[in-house]
Parts: sequence; C-alpha cells; structure tokens
Amino acid sequence: MRKPAFLRCLTTCACFLFLLVAAADIPAAVKLEVKPDRKTALYEVGETATFTVLVTDNGQPVSRGSLSYVVNNFLDTLVPRTKVDLSEKGTTIQLGSKKAQFFSCVVTFSPSEGKPVRAASTVGFSVNKITPGLSVPDDFDEFWTTQKKRLARKKMKATLTPVDSPDPQVESFDLQVTCLENAPVSGYFSRPHKPGEKNHPAILWVHGAGVRSSSLGNSVSGAREGMLSLDINAHGLPNGKPKDFYTAQSRGPLANYRFAGRESRETIYFRGMYLRIVRAIDFLTSQPHWDGKNVIVMGHSQGGGQALVAGGIDQRVTAIAAGVPALCDHGGRESRQINGWPKIVPYDRNGRADTKVLQASRYIDAVNFASRCKAKAIMSVGFADTVCPPSSCYAAFNLLRGQKSIINEPAMGHAAPAHIKKAFLEFAKRSLK
Repeated sequence: MRKPAFLRCLTTCACFLFLLVAAADIPAAVKLEVKPDRKTALYEVGETATFTVLVTDNGQPVSRGSLSYVVNNFLDTLVPRTKVDLSEKGTTIQLGSKKAQFFSCVVTFSPSEGKPVRAASTVGFSVNKITPGLSVPDDFDEFWTTQKKRLARKKMKATLTPVDSPDPQVESFDLQVTCLENAPVSGYFSRPHKPGEKNHPAILWVHGAGVRSSSLGNSVSGAREGMLSLDINAHGLPNGKPKDFYTAQSRGPLANYRFAGRESRETIYFRGMYLRIVRAIDFLTSQPHWDGKNVIVMGHSQGGGQALVAGGIDQRVTAIAAGVPALCDHGGRESRQINGWPKIVPYDRNGRADTKVLQASRYIDAVNFASRCKAKAIMSVGFADTVCPPSSCYAAFNLLRGQKSIINEPAMGHAAPAHIKKAFLEFAKRSLK
C-alpha cells in the first residue's frame, strides 16, 4: 500500500536529519604539522635543521598514505619533490644550507582517499649575513640631495582644520601641507590639549599599501602618549571621504600606482611618496611644541618600507619602527634572492630583468635608505610572509647603522598583530632622548 504524501515527506525529512547527525560524527579533517627542531627557526650555515612531520586524523597518528616535500627559497626550488616514509611517531627531514638565506620546507600528505593536505615551515641560515641583490648606486646620495633641495624651494604652507577628537584630552586637525607636484601631505594631526612649549616628541605614522583616508585613531593614539602625532595617507588624498571615493581612486588614477612611472627614477611613483615623508617631518619639526630632539616614524608593510626610507633620507629621524617592511631588495633576483613587494621589476621568461626599471628601482629601494639610517630601529619579520619575504626584510635590517632589534615570528605571514603594535609603541617611548 502506497504511503500518504505527508508520511513520505516525514520519512524523507527523517533521513535528511539522520544524515546531518551522522555528518557531525565524521572525524575531523586530517591535520599536518611541520616543525623545526628550534623554536627560533634560526641556524648557521653548516648546521642542520631537523623538521618533524606529524600527520593526525581526529587526533590520532596516521601511518597510511604518502608523504613528500619540496624546498624553496620563495624564488627557486632548492630540493625537488622527494618522497619520505610516513611514521606514526613523526617523520623527520634534515636539511642544511651552504649560503645565508631563508628557505621553506613544503610538505604534502596524500591520503589513501581524499584530497592532499599541505603544510610548510620556514627556517633561516646565517640570516645576519643576508645582503641585498644589488649595491647602492654611486650617485644615490646626490640624487636624493637634489630632490630634497627641490622640495625645500617649495614654500611650505600648512592648512589645519579642526576635527572632532574622540578624546577630550587631545586636539585633532585635518592637515594639508604643500609639497612638490600636485599631491600634498594629507593627514590627521593631533596633540595633547594645551601642549607645553617645546615639550613634545613627534611621531609620524605611514601607511601600508592601498588607497584610503588617513587614520584619526593613529593620530590620537600618539597624542595620548604626549606626542605631536601625525598620520598621513600614502597618496596625498583628502581625508574622511566616503568609502566609494577611495574605491574610485583605487580603480582609477591610483590603479596599479606601485608600477606607475617605474621606467625612470624621475617619474617613479614612490619618489613623490618619499618626499611627502620629508615634508611631513618639516611640518612636525616646525611646531613650537616640538621638543627639538625626537622624531619617530612608524609603519607596517608599505609603511614599514617608508619608515626605513625616513630613517635614511632625513637625519632628523631619531627612531623608526618597521613592520614586515615592503619596498626592500628590488634587485634581489639578480642574486637569486626573492624581492619584496611590489615586485616592481618585470622579468621575461628567460629570467632577464627590464634594465630601465631595474636601474630606476635602485633609487627607491628601502635597503639603500637603510644603509644610511643611524636612527634607533625595531623591525618585525614573518618567516612565512610571501608578500614581504623574510630575506628582503633582513637585507634591509642588516644594513641599519644604529641601535637595532628585530622581532622574529617564525609562523607569521604578512601581518601586523596587536602584540607587535604594542611592542613598537613601547619601543618608541623607550627611544626618547
């Protein structure tokens, strides 16, 4: 006898619910862990790094399936795919390096059924000996001295417009300062309410990649610490506009700005960005409340690269904090070393660089500014960072000429987590003269 329609419906629903409950009992996804034998993930050339590989399924060790690994330095394959035995107690892989570098051991587990699972671990060898792919151009200092002289001839006119501050103890302003070409220094400037005469350090916050307004929050946070605090956006754009305004800019005139004018040192986009840093420092040091001693520059990613530039281009800078800095080692590939964001130099299929762009990039390479920087410095580096790879960061760090420290994060990618931001601010306060 055929069941009534409503009973057939109930039967179908019951089956569906059973499947849902059964699905909840399916073991968790396979987990693959790759760990070096040192928490620091740092070694010297001539030493051996031992990676332990453990595969678990729902917390239980797995001994069936295939395991393989490849090793790369973010650019070249150093060890081709190699199969290894899978062990319930953990499989070990031993690797060394004949040169100063970082490399990543990428492990793939292929189960008997299902999709492969991948995990990686990056280690460094003699990282304090990593150097840039190219040397500093002979006329590097002459070029930038000329650029700064051009800027100095442009009269500085600052327009301060009060804005609502989220902190009653802080005064905040929209700031526009004339600079070369058409893009001004555009930012939010904050200072303690009723500032003292010549009593306050200066801090400049610079931005990562992208197109956005300046940050009032950053500006206010520096002022809360008793500083003259200026946050500038990277492009000299008006602040506080609707999101659609910045989206239109990023899709229009600022689309791919990182490659704009890259064929010449005179037209390359970052030249103007760097001069806006100098002009921002001109403004801060012209304030009657500045203590006459301290100028701090802080940023992450593109902002980290700008912090390095600030320390090298302007001797008024006394401390820099550069998080996972971009703009480093544009010529790295000339020494078979990966270059950092924005990968500004194009290479053809045969691995040959565009010579014009390569030459121009040397004048805006943060590693070359780092070699001129005597300011106190702190840097963060993510060993798993594929945007600003650790070798490019260390190529800059190793050239810094002042007191310096580094925060190594072996498991971190391209990030600016809260604990690093806190460490940077504490460093800034400790650095004060």
